Amino acid sequence: MKWIRENKYAALLLTLIRLYVGWRWMTSGWGKLTAAKSFDASGFIKGAIAKPVLDSATNDLIYPNYVAFLKHVALPNVQMFNLFVPWGEFLVGVGLILGCLTTTSAFFGILMNFIYMFAGSVSVNPWMVLFGFIILAAGANAGKFGADYVMLSRLRKLFTQPFQKLPEPHRLNR
Repeated sequence: MKWIRENKYAALLLTLIRLYVGWRWMTSGWGKLTAAKSFDASGFIKGAIAKPVLDSATNDLIYPNYVAFLKHVALPNVQMFNLFVPWGEFLVGVGLILGCLTTTSAFFGILMNFIYMFAGSVSVNPWMVLFGFIILAAGANAGKFGADYVMLSRLRKLFTQPFQKLPEPHRLNR
């Protein structure tokens, strides 16, 4: 872990992984945003409800809570998901390519991959989860050759400076 989180050669390898994963996310989102027909998640959601992931031995639902979420939250609010999915994919990709808020982008990419896998869509999702976890485990080193190099130091300063100006608590002397 020390090597992946601190080594500059690891940072270079992570940059290559980050660029690949980012490109996959960005192009997937961009394709949905610029398609001639606007993106509609209702077909995917209805398909995941109609053919949920089942245990092959018992035919029981493997992810009953997820199917309930799709039925009672996602499908009734499909317009919101039609907006979130393409923009989420695109922004995760841009964040990873630029190395800007890299671990946040990796986290949301992993989250989307798991959502697709819970619905039964395997495709490239397991690979993307694996690469996403590698980026996430590397922390700031994954964005060392990217915007995080500058951005993280400024964010740390922004969030720690107000607390440094607080007066020392008065101790009660008895």
